[in-house]
Amino acid sequence: MATTTVIALKGASGATYDFEVYRWGTDFNPIGGVYAVLKLRTDGRYEVIYIGQTGDLSERFDNHHKEWCFRLHGRTHIGVHPESSERRRLLIEKDLVDNYKPPCNGE
Repeated sequence: MATTTVIALKGASGATYDFEVYRWGTDFNPIGGVYAVLKLRTDGRYEVIYIGQTGDLSERFDNHHKEWCFRLHGRTHIGVHPESSERRRLLIEKDLVDNYKPPCNGE
């Protein structure tokens, strides 16, 4: 069985959130969560391209309204932080966007 990579993303508040990282195109169960669209760099680190939240991670990300931007910035992976509470998801999303200022969140 393949091991899942876990990365910690840090919010502007200083809080850290663990994200399980999957290759782009992975199918997910219909659960709520915060997600990070990522690019694997040549140095082995992940670049944050977009931060979002959803009540249903099983929705296809290929139909995302920012897919054009994800492709433009070379998306390779998606990180997932499961969270059932919409209120909490929105707080985490804002905290991370405020820190990383991902290019596709601003376009």
